[in-house]
Amino acid sequence: MWRDELRQAFRQPGPLLDFLGLSRAQLSLPDAQPFPMLVPRAFAARMEQGRADDPLLRQVLPDPGELESVPGFVADPVGDAASRRHRGLLHKYHGRVLLITTGACAVHCRYCFRQSYPYASDHFDEAGLDHLIEYLLEHPEVEEVILSGGDPLMLDTRRLQGLTDRLRAVGSLRRLRLHTRLPIVLPSRIDEELLAWLQSLPWSTVVVVHANHAREFDADVDRAMARLRGAGAVLFNQSVLLRGVNDDEQAMIALMQRSFEAGVVPYYLHLLDRVEGAARFECDRRTALRLLDVMRRRLSGYLVPRLVREEAGAPYKLPVL
Repeated sequence: MWRDELRQAFRQPGPLLDFLGLSRAQLSLPDAQPFPMLVPRAFAARMEQGRADDPLLRQVLPDPGELESVPGFVADPVGDAASRRHRGLLHKYHGRVLLITTGACAVHCRYCFRQSYPYASDHFDEAGLDHLIEYLLEHPEVEEVILSGGDPLMLDTRRLQGLTDRLRAVGSLRRLRLHTRLPIVLPSRIDEELLAWLQSLPWSTVVVVHANHAREFDADVDRAMARLRGAGAVLFNQSVLLRGVNDDEQAMIALMQRSFEAGVVPYYLHLLDRVEGAARFECDRRTALRLLDVMRRRLSGYLVPRLVREEAGAPYKLPVL
């Protein structure tokens, strides 16, 4: 079912704008798309009809600014290349490694920090399993494997099962973490086969989803989150501070409250990774700190995310103070 939905996703601006009752004259669109567009209809259905500045639309609609070169905005803003250990295996931080499981996603966010990542030559595959197991056995301090991408839930569950079956041989592992946007943008992916796989895992399982606005949650997303929790996963949400999307007090407070209502604990609020083509989304540090102060004053502590930025070569996500 979810793959059928993905095949029906919007891949060009015109049909998406028609679906929303918008004309091309209301928006500036680029002549070319260096980063292809992909928007599932389930996500588009949460956008407001006739609203050219809809915060969900802004995240996914190509923009002429993507073609501009802006100083300080680069292809690899978080230092992925320097942390590569084997094909698709990144080791940045103590105690955990990250696998680039696939280059595929269910939605193409225009601020994605890996939109220029060389997925064709550097994503994890079954041929790399022996290297992975060998690396983990040589580094017993690694207690957590993070499945990322792209999006790991774009893989068939049988492939995920094959990977985790091999990981059982690594006695030092205590946690498995998935970074995924599919429960938000394509909640039908959370099917019985996936849930059975999660329930079978011998480690504590963490699922980190990614939503930037309260309207990204709806009843289908709520059900998907409930099913993940029922399978034993601990759920966190990480967001990116985006100009024109969530850079005002009401939007940010609503996001944190709505996330928790869906059973997802607010985790990180990232400053924008300065990837080339995404300068239009950047908010300054002063705005970020003002919003953090407002959240601290108006929300319970467990609803206030950690405000961080990722810096290439740093030993952890850096707090923004």
